[in-house]
Amino acid sequence: MASEGRSTGAGRLGLAVAEAIAAHALELRLERGYDPLTVAVLDAGGHVVLLHREDGSGIMRPQIASGKAWGALGMGLPSREIARRSQKQPEFFAALAALAPGGLLPAPGGVLVRDPETRDVIGAVGISGDTSDRDEECAVAGVETVGLTADAGTAA
Repeated sequence: MASEGRSTGAGRLGLAVAEAIAAHALELRLERGYDPLTVAVLDAGGHVVLLHREDGSGIMRPQIASGKAWGALGMGLPSREIARRSQKQPEFFAALAALAPGGLLPAPGGVLVRDPETRDVIGAVGISGDTSDRDEECAVAGVETVGLTADAGTAA
């Protein structure tokens, strides 16, 4: 079934798809020989759908991965774009990070998850564990492998 597990209601990312996103992201990580990762998948409301920390992924990685995803949702921008903007407005983003209850991490690796038909944001994925560019690569692969659209912004 084409929409099997995609969502459990309008605009809501379901657990089955979150698990598939994480599995595909981690599969790419293994294929490429990247460091162990932590994957956070949030729904459109910023609620944790899935948090997966691989053995060997550091103890702060869940907070970092969640901060990348939560910041992307909160700002409506991929974390790569948040990183770019934070370089131009460091005081604003430092204050924003202090206000953000779910965290805000200005580094690539947090992507918005969009419905491919409507382009609506239905969630976000944050990954941490290797370089930020590799984290982002795995997040994009995980999202796109399940037939959703990963919005990572534009690579530098």
